[in-house]
Amino acid sequence: MSALLKNPRRESVEIDDDDTMMPPAEENGDPDSRQDQEDALIALIEHRAQEVEHNRRRREYYQSKLVEAEKRLNESQTKLARLRSQNKAASTKVSPSNGIKSVKEERRSMSPIPLRSRPQSKTELLIPAVTPKVSQPPKVAGSSGKAQVSSSSQASPAVSSQSISASKEKGDKSYRSSSKQDVEVQDKGTKRKFEEKEHKELIPMVRTSSKPSIIQCHSNNHISSHHKRKLRCLYMCPVNDQLFATSALDGLVNLWEVQGRGSGASLLSTTDCQSPKQRRWPEDIAWHPHGNSLFSVYTADGGESQVSVLNLNRTQGKPRVTFLEAKPHVKGIINSIVFPPWENTCFVTGGSDHAVVLWKETDAENVWKPKQLHRSIHSSAVMGVAGMWQKQIILSVGADKRIVGFNANMERTEFKHQIDSKCMSVLPNPCDFNLFMVQAGTHEKQLRLYDIRLRQTEIHAFGWKQESSDSQSALINQAWSPDGLYISSGTADPMIHIFDIRYNAQKPSQSIKAHQKRVFKAVWLCTSPFSFLYPLI
Repeated sequence: MSALLKNPRRESVEIDDDDTMMPPAEENGDPDSRQDQEDALIALIEHRAQEVEHNRRRREYYQSKLVEAEKRLNESQTKLARLRSQNKAASTKVSPSNGIKSVKEERRSMSPIPLRSRPQSKTELLIPAVTPKVSQPPKVAGSSGKAQVSSSSQASPAVSSQSISASKEKGDKSYRSSSKQDVEVQDKGTKRKFEEKEHKELIPMVRTSSKPSIIQCHSNNHISSHHKRKLRCLYMCPVNDQLFATSALDGLVNLWEVQGRGSGASLLSTTDCQSPKQRRWPEDIAWHPHGNSLFSVYTADGGESQVSVLNLNRTQGKPRVTFLEAKPHVKGIINSIVFPPWENTCFVTGGSDHAVVLWKETDAENVWKPKQLHRSIHSSAVMGVAGMWQKQIILSVGADKRIVGFNANMERTEFKHQIDSKCMSVLPNPCDFNLFMVQAGTHEKQLRLYDIRLRQTEIHAFGWKQESSDSQSALINQAWSPDGLYISSGTADPMIHIFDIRYNAQKPSQSIKAHQKRVFKAVWLCTSPFSFLYPLI
């Protein structure tokens, strides 16, 4: 990392891979030339040392994977031997061909496969290693290992030898990489498996500490996003936190797989998800709770298709991207889409037409029935929506400064609250089901915490001083840590702010400078000691 930070523009120095081909400085008779060659060799040595370290880490990772795979194989063989011995006692011989009717294959991490080269994009993903200084750290903390770093115009070694292997599929403009990664899908017609999450009381911990818990960031890893234009969204898969998706203004949706313990990520597929008429990019995306598809929302203007479904499984003879026929929004951009944490699968959209719409799944494939929950409660654009566990309440926030709780089951408004500035997003806490966060436009008080039981009482507020701009961008987003104690936020400045809800001050518990331009979001990786951060520039 040090070599890259000391010489961030070293990509402009041309270095021959064959060191012996470089002419001796004495023959040139130029001291400056000799010095340049020495600097180039030093840079080359540092780069190759980092490459060796990265490959060593990859080797250790795959060796551990091999041990796990061998252990699972031995367990399966033991079970088969036990089954055969039991059947033999009953005078019934079982063969693998007729005794086992169906075997569910375990999902396994795909090893990186060299892909064809593709021009690098300007935007990047950034993966910093983090370690907190607390005795009981959150799930995002842990490893103190050094992550491989790449220069800003070059992909990291985890993906530098990989790019998109483009092959058009029939019926759409999607592109699949040669890794052939698919997401396991449940049988058609089955309900979403509802797992009651454990509720944890975090609200009593809010504002109880005079000192924040600091997360140590040792190094980072820049990865080419493979998007031609600015990034717009990044979301982790709800059933496999080794997968995440990105979308950008080029209309492409990329599917990624985390490599190792977060030291890199490999691109699995790229799909063109532009709307059919106006060729609009997705404004927001959301994972289906089963993790087998991605939903994107667009605009309601010009009779445009409003929602698309990207099927991540291969279906013979069917297009990979389908657009829903229903068009319940009447005008403007659809700003937000989210799947509430309920047993019956559904999703909610909020748009610039002041409307909040609930879409319910039907028996027919890719047919969702929309139902308008309300259109007159908000007097301006609905900027964010979210689903709460209690009473099937849908939270919506808007540019009209209002926070609305609507009971989707009883079809009535539970509460309304108006704050001092426009609202741009709402985010429930993953552990305490009574706690949620609203992003506002007030400087140095952008993040507000609420208890849904107290309705209109603000229990804490966080914020930061913005240097580069007076306006608060609606594209700035936040993310909860898996343990529900931290909030990460992008900013219009090249900073990533982290807030500890236990900290009694309103300022960030720490700020990380990781980019050269504004950062729109920072997403936590649940089971690895890294969080994904990315700029939209």
